[in-house]
Amino acid sequence: MSDCWLEVRRTDTPLILAFPHGGTILPNVLIERFVSPWAARRDADWHIADLYAGLVDATTIATGLSRSVIDCNRDPSGASLYPGQATTELCPTTDFDGNLLYRGAHPDAAEIARRRTDYFDRYHATLAAEIARLRAIHDRVVVYDCHSIRSVVPRLFDGPLPLFNIGSNGGATCAPALVDAVAAACAASGRSHVVDGRFRGGWTTRHYGKPELGVHAIQMEIAMRGYLDEPADPAPGNWPPPYGPARAEPLRLALACILNAVLDFAKGSA
Repeated sequence: MSDCWLEVRRTDTPLILAFPHGGTILPNVLIERFVSPWAARRDADWHIADLYAGLVDATTIATGLSRSVIDCNRDPSGASLYPGQATTELCPTTDFDGNLLYRGAHPDAAEIARRRTDYFDRYHATLAAEIARLRAIHDRVVVYDCHSIRSVVPRLFDGPLPLFNIGSNGGATCAPALVDAVAAACAASGRSHVVDGRFRGGWTTRHYGKPELGVHAIQMEIAMRGYLDEPADPAPGNWPPPYGPARAEPLRLALACILNAVLDFAKGSA
């Protein structure tokens, strides 16, 4: 596979948007091992790059690889980010609903290590390099980790999610002023939001967020009903829903306000 799975667009503003779960690429050698290509792609953060496109001047880092191959937002050691709660692994063996992804044997330790070297390590080396580049220019840099998920996933959480789910790992990954600014912008949109609810920030947020060193990381998990017409039961005939610019525009307006608040904080004007 070529490097088409990793895309970087650089600017010199103190804001990085990271997209670890928007991809759908499945290496040819793996396709036949999955129960189906559709199942292996189902839990992508569908249309997430379209949702954020052009909203703010920021560096973007995105993987086009399906999270079923390797999840670039999990602890590479294999340790759970949410002990005691249902989640998926570094190289997932089930989908969000607990259905098996593989027809036969799951990836063994050697295969997981290869995927980590080929994909995970390269994604994060790129992200770390961009943080270092921008931190050399600015006193503050913000890593804003972009995510979306089906609004209702009973195995992972009870009932429908709030629309905006802000993660800072209990305030450890960024300054309180950044969380406050994002939460205020969410509240001003009139849509539901929560801070450090079911999703408190994945490995990216927890690993890079070092506010004492001028690197602030925050995760935004968006319930997909905010920009897509979600079917009650996702199936190959109705999932993923198509992306409609008009349908998504109200949420994009809210996101623009959120991102401008983040950029103001990063520039020290918040």
